[in-house]
Amino acid sequence: MSRVAVVILNWNGRKFLERFLPSVIAHSGQARMIIADNASTDDSVSYLEQHFPDIEIIRNDDNGGFSKGYNDALCQVDAEYYVLLNSDIEVTPGWIEPLVEMMDHDPGIAACQPKILSFHEPEMFEYAGAAGGFIDHWGYPFCRGRIFLTLEKDEQQYDQPSEIFWATGACLFVRASLYHQLGGLDNDFFAHMEEIDFCWRLKNEGYRIMYCPGSKVYHVGGGTLPKISWRKTYLNFRNNLILLYKNLPAGSILPVFLVRHLLDFLAGLKFLSDGDTKDFLAVIRAYFSFYRMFGKIRRKRSSLTHHRVSLIYRKSIVLDYYLRKKRHFSMLDPDKFRA
Repeated sequence: MSRVAVVILNWNGRKFLERFLPSVIAHSGQARMIIADNASTDDSVSYLEQHFPDIEIIRNDDNGGFSKGYNDALCQVDAEYYVLLNSDIEVTPGWIEPLVEMMDHDPGIAACQPKILSFHEPEMFEYAGAAGGFIDHWGYPFCRGRIFLTLEKDEQQYDQPSEIFWATGACLFVRASLYHQLGGLDNDFFAHMEEIDFCWRLKNEGYRIMYCPGSKVYHVGGGTLPKISWRKTYLNFRNNLILLYKNLPAGSILPVFLVRHLLDFLAGLKFLSDGDTKDFLAVIRAYFSFYRMFGKIRRKRSSLTHHRVSLIYRKSIVLDYYLRKKRHFSMLDPDKFRA
């Protein structure tokens, strides 16, 4: 069994493999390197076979998205730790060792992430993960270093190892045993927020998620779906409903859902008033999809443990950001993150 397996999920991403895979190989030491291909229709696999003949390739039968792609691949990988790594990430020398050291030191840590900076603006935090993820009381995700579309400059303000609510799927370091014990990522998410769901399930089981600033990577972002996409809008709204219903304590479901339905209705009207008809329809479609799946999601919920966990922000990040102009994580009240 390998100690660390770095698994890169690929779908039609030859340009990213060509640009970033050499640095991952060069800087990952003795880690087992695997490309899990999600039935690509470009020449990704033939490129790998020609230029990286020693690298392991797992060929998934179809493109089941981020969740299913990793689940299908990781059931074939025997290791102590998995690193789920996006193909559009540039790693740095020694990036794995601090993550291993953190996990080895404390068995109560189930998963962690490095510092995620922007590949195109290296002095800035990157949208997908930054210095660790959180959600507010109503289910809106945000990060240290990124709230909504405001990205902070990295000025070492988040250079202390810290417990977080969720670690980004762009570079997720996780105990393999717990990954399989909890059933991995939820296939129904397809893509977006599946890592938040997974981390929430880990927290409900009593484990902690950590941010490790001693490791640093640079992320391009938006490699599969463009940053502005009705498909991304649909997945984000639908998956957020699934996330909340699966993981909230019973007493919180009704009040949270009442508020979220209102807020999502207002968001849909904002899309419509801005002329974004596709995004407006994506919100409606997300709700129809969620309620069509409701029976299945309820069965999943019934098999899970639920607690009032720490590090959910007990205020509205929407109101703090847009009305109170709290654009940086340091402006939020730390007392509001307690269970």
